[in-house]
Amino acid sequence: MLSGCATNNANQQSDNAQQEVVDTSDPRDPLESVNRVMWDFNWEVLDAYFLRPVTVGYVTVMPQFARTGLLNAAENLQEPANMMNNMLQGKFDEGMDSLARFVLNSTIGLLGTIDVADKLGITSQEEEFGETLGTMGVGTGPFLMLPALGPNDPRSFSGEVVDGMVYPMAVIDGNLAIARYLISLLETRAALIEQEQQIEQSIDDYAFVKNAYFENLAFKVTDGKSGDKAIDEEQLDDFAEFEAMLDYEEYEEVEEETETSTDEEATEEVVEPQP
Repeated sequence: MLSGCATNNANQQSDNAQQEVVDTSDPRDPLESVNRVMWDFNWEVLDAYFLRPVTVGYVTVMPQFARTGLLNAAENLQEPANMMNNMLQGKFDEGMDSLARFVLNSTIGLLGTIDVADKLGITSQEEEFGETLGTMGVGTGPFLMLPALGPNDPRSFSGEVVDGMVYPMAVIDGNLAIARYLISLLETRAALIEQEQQIEQSIDDYAFVKNAYFENLAFKVTDGKSGDKAIDEEQLDDFAEFEAMLDYEEYEEVEEETETSTDEEATEEVVEPQP
């Protein structure tokens, strides 16, 4: 990486971060004044005094194999919704993978506690209805900081409602639904423990979380094919062209060596004295 480019990028990021703090007229966030109050309550009260201590206790007491099994079972209930959304997005192979995962993990995988499908090479193809709406051009709507639930938006929230109406989520017992939500919440919070320092060191923790939320939404809607991904693909294409050029140059060198060798042999035959 060139130091000049790195310096320019760092300066641009710093300027953008400062601008985010100064500019409070984010068109994505017309309710910013209310959202900031709710963020402070979520982060400084609910998380600090309840969610984080409970998460740390859960991670400390619960064995890793048990955590993995519970999370697998919780995520397995989402596979039919994954299938539906993949199909709606025209990704039929991924939709069939989601169906196969649900059947295999629900039976051989002991109600989803064991990810048998992953061991067979059938990986998870997570898609939400909110992402499906995004691929159809539906906007997110205003940013929302919900009490206890955290960052959200109308498109994602309505998508969660639709996903919850798909079998088996629509027919499971209320206690089981709550247990599934709590397991997902605790595992999500556990994954964020190592990132707490980034939030604490950010110039504006609210803006940091909001921007990260929208970037994650865009990444999921495009399946990671925007931004850096596009650059990576362009670089791979350039490398392929460069590699092909090298192969062509090697071919020309070999051809020239062959022609030179043939000319030398012909010359030797001409100057060779007759007996």
